[in-house]
Amino acid sequence: MQKEIKHTYYFNQTPQEVWEYLTKPELIEQWLMPCDFQPVVGHHFRFTNPGGNTFTICEVLEVTPVTHLAYVWKNDWSKTKTPFTSKVSWTLTPIEGGTELLLVHNGFELLKDFLAHNNGWTVLCNRLYELLKVPKNDSTNA
Repeated sequence: MQKEIKHTYYFNQTPQEVWEYLTKPELIEQWLMPCDFQPVVGHHFRFTNPGGNTFTICEVLEVTPVTHLAYVWKNDWSKTKTPFTSKVSWTLTPIEGGTELLLVHNGFELLKDFLAHNNGWTVLCNRLYELLKVPKNDSTNA
C-alpha cells in the first residue's frame, strides 16, 4: 500500500503570498478549516472539521519561513476510536512567474485513511488554487 500522498501545485503568486495562506489562521480557514495555527515549532493547534464536532490535532514540527512547514496531523481519537497519526509537509520553491508548492502527507497505515486524505487534499488544494488565482483588488478600477 502506498503510504505517502504527494501533490505539486503551481501558483502565479510569490512564495510569500502562498506562505500566508499556509500560516495565517484567517486565510487557512478560507480553504482548509478553522484553526488556531501559529508558525512556531512546538505549537499545538487544531483544525475544526466541518460540522464542528471533530478535530484534527496537530503540532508544528518545522518552520523555515516562506520555504518549508511541517506538522503532525492526528485525528480526534475520542470521537473516531481509530488512532491515526501522520505528518503534513509543505515546501515552497520560487519558480519563474510564481511558486511551486509541494505537499507531502505520510504515515498512513490503512488504505481508507490514505484514500480519504488524498481525496480531501485534492479538493482543499483546488480551493486554495481558486482563492489565489483571484486577482487582488485594484483601487484604480473603483
